[in-house]
Amino acid sequence: MQPEVPKWLEDIRDCAAYIVTTTQDATLESYEANRTLRQAVERNFEIIGEALNRIGRVDAQTAEELGDYRQIIAFRNILIHGYDHIDVEIVWRVIQDRLPRLLAVAESLLRGA
Repeated sequence: MQPEVPKWLEDIRDCAAYIVTTTQDATLESYEANRTLRQAVERNFEIIGEALNRIGRVDAQTAEELGDYRQIIAFRNILIHGYDHIDVEIVWRVIQDRLPRLLAVAESLLRGA
């Protein structure tokens, strides 16, 4: 693992944990109605995507271990550049279905760093 990668893994872990914690009692409907929460979640996904982008440039093997990292980077790009076309239901599904695994893998990699 390249020397700078643990810092970026920590950013991913921190942001993913924040999203999981702040949305744990929410429903899709309450998430959609809460602009502050949506914007906080989107910002943290942007950081996750940028950290993965950086990891992918210096340590492709570690990036691959994090799963579909290219899809996560593409998701980040949609959140940033397609801000006016964000589908809240897709973001919610990512939170529910994919984020817990990313968090677990990032934590595992950090333990091994």
